[in-house]
Amino acid sequence: MQSIVDEKAAAFHVAIIMDGNGRWATRRGLPRSAGHQAGVRAARLVTQAAPDLGVTTLSLFAFSSDNWQRPRAEVNALMSLLRHYLACELRHLVENGIRLTVIGRRDRLPAGLRTAIQDAEEDSAKGTRLNLRIAIDYSSRDAIIDTAFRSCTGPAPSRDAFARMLAPGGAGTDVDLLIRSGGEKRLSDFLLWECAYAELCFLDTLWPDFDADHLAAAIADFGRRERRFGGLPSTPALTAAE
Repeated sequence: MQSIVDEKAAAFHVAIIMDGNGRWATRRGLPRSAGHQAGVRAARLVTQAAPDLGVTTLSLFAFSSDNWQRPRAEVNALMSLLRHYLACELRHLVENGIRLTVIGRRDRLPAGLRTAIQDAEEDSAKGTRLNLRIAIDYSSRDAIIDTAFRSCTGPAPSRDAFARMLAPGGAGTDVDLLIRSGGEKRLSDFLLWECAYAELCFLDTLWPDFDADHLAAAIADFGRRERRFGGLPSTPALTAAE
């Protein structure tokens, strides 16, 4: 599996829309919060497996800016769960060389969660084995609009310069493979700029049931695809005359 990734690019960015927590719980007669808790366990398994599968950057969509529309009780439970995740996983992240960064707005997050994010980012900053990005209160369209507004004076920036502005600190690498669990087939305002040429993988598996084997299978399928980025195939097809 590692060799497949190395042939594609020196850096391999996988983004995952972790969908299906609520449906997983409902089908079992459990509260939706139980599905989110099970989803955290799936995120832990995937994060642990990713580096050995050649993934250098892993972006997980945890909470959309549109998710504030959900019932207050569910939102509060999610905020508490995210804070608990950061506190409990930090030691594992540091010991395994995983750098954590959080993308999205922070001004609307509870103070305790903001503090937990800052502590986790600072303590894991030296990690080089995997860049784990968690999107919280994130909207790709809002991020693009904000970046465009900040760059509207002077000459238009290059694509690379705009990408660096979009994700300060060099974390905005293009997504190679986007995976969405839960059966839906849409991007839901996640990393729209970065996913311009991403390979897409939509799975029916609900997120709490997603594990390292699902990730490995998605990466194996990615390895069989030919990415042309608007160009021609590396080996042109033979014509009938040939």
